[in-house]
Amino acid sequence: MKHLIILCDGMADWPCEALEGKTLLQYADTPHFDFLASQGRNGLLKTVPDGFHPGSEVANSSILGYDQHLVYEGRGPLEAASIGVQLDEGDLALRCNLVCIEGDILKNHSCGRLETEDADVLIRFLQEHLGNERIHFYTGVQYRHLLVVKHGDKRLHCTPPHDIPGKPFRPYMLSAEVPEAEETAALLRSLVEQSQQLLKDHPLNQARRANGQDPANSIWPWGGGYRPRMVPLTETYPQIRSGAVITAVDLIRGIGRYAGLNVINVEGATGLYDTNYEGKAQAAVDALRTNDFVYLHVEASDEAGHDGSLELKLRTIHDLDHRLVAPILQALAEQDEPVAIGLLPDHPTPIAYRTHTAEPIPFAIYYPGIEPDAVQTFDEVAATEGAYGTLEGDQFIKQFMNIK
Repeated sequence: MKHLIILCDGMADWPCEALEGKTLLQYADTPHFDFLASQGRNGLLKTVPDGFHPGSEVANSSILGYDQHLVYEGRGPLEAASIGVQLDEGDLALRCNLVCIEGDILKNHSCGRLETEDADVLIRFLQEHLGNERIHFYTGVQYRHLLVVKHGDKRLHCTPPHDIPGKPFRPYMLSAEVPEAEETAALLRSLVEQSQQLLKDHPLNQARRANGQDPANSIWPWGGGYRPRMVPLTETYPQIRSGAVITAVDLIRGIGRYAGLNVINVEGATGLYDTNYEGKAQAAVDALRTNDFVYLHVEASDEAGHDGSLELKLRTIHDLDHRLVAPILQALAEQDEPVAIGLLPDHPTPIAYRTHTAEPIPFAIYYPGIEPDAVQTFDEVAATEGAYGTLEGDQFIKQFMNIK
């Protein structure tokens, strides 16, 4: 039995007044999600341990069975692994967003639609003017980049920028959690302020304003940590002789690399609502021919949740069902070797809240021959009646990988 996890980032949500009290999953037309739920077994999964911020790095690595108390180091080191930056002892790696500041307000965490090619111009510009032997900026994807500070202290309070859209940014600037970290915190605050001076009149941002686009006029470092110590999945689960991760997001690539998975890139995969769903579906089907385990991650619904757009998030859910899961099910039905499928989001990203929350998320597990439970639809409410009940920690991945 091969194993495929389909991870729909941020897809879970809250009941919505505009949908007569239904969640988006309850309201949307999702016949293929519902097939997996009605023909499989369901439950809820607590992906964010108590005391941890409900970030995608926490939720996704928890889904894969990693104990956050042992491995958590923030998003920065995962970005580093994704783009091939080797971290030395004492290197503090931080996720470095390019954000849009409007007056004292953080307008958005992603500058609207920022292409990687444009972002690379700005990151190289910042490296030229602010980089030195201790500080280095690295280009990532779209608005998501990397800042490495040698001999930095990770004991910082960092607010993720997607938690504060539309809010004054200064109260959320980096601060030290202990006196020994103040030097690092002061250095990073200075870099933010200098970046705003350097970027505000950059020709690329002038052109973006002229085109009615949000300028990428500030950096926002957060999620700092050192290189994590993660045991590859191939060592934990001997049935995984070879595994792969498919994603457009650097932090998931980083988790995949540390977990010992091969990274598969898909042309046209954007991390947004316009991603190449069909290409990702085909990549997953192809990867299962040569790998025992595939982790297929799609970011689209999470970004729609951060935008607070009901229409856009419903569209992403429809596309995930019709353009991603449907072709996967069709292709696997024509193959001889059985595949166990796990379908789930990593965390809710409610459109009313516009950032991540830590409530347990619904999941469905299906494989040929499984005895279904009574659940008929894939959504947050129906899953409460599932046969698995509520799982946490490594219980989900153990249940999933024990399917033989």
